[in-house]
Amino acid sequence: MTAWVALLVAAGAGLGAGLRFVAALHLDRSWPHGTLMVNVVGSGVAGAAVALLDDPGGADRAAAFLVVGLAGGLTTLSGLAGQVHDLGWRRGTAYGATTLALATATCAAAYLLLG
Repeated sequence: MTAWVALLVAAGAGLGAGLRFVAALHLDRSWPHGTLMVNVVGSGVAGAAVALLDDPGGADRAAAFLVVGLAGGLTTLSGLAGQVHDLGWRRGTAYGATTLALATATCAAAYLLLG
């Protein structure tokens, strides 16, 4: 990995984590709408980027920024796990299942539509 690729990952991750923080700050209340949104959007970004970056010319750099950096920084498994716990058995299970179903479906749909 070159230093340039590492910088692209760091830039994408910083942007993604910043967006995740703002979404959670403004939208997470009794139900974590912001974290749900960033996990679904980030999964869609990853699926779309993987589908569109099937071109060998420059795809490594774009994938580093979009998939590893931006989508990786935007999505949060640790936040999901904490919120599932905090919501309790019934609401946490519903939230976790909703997040996983929507994020997986969005990633697959983006990949299928754009691939």
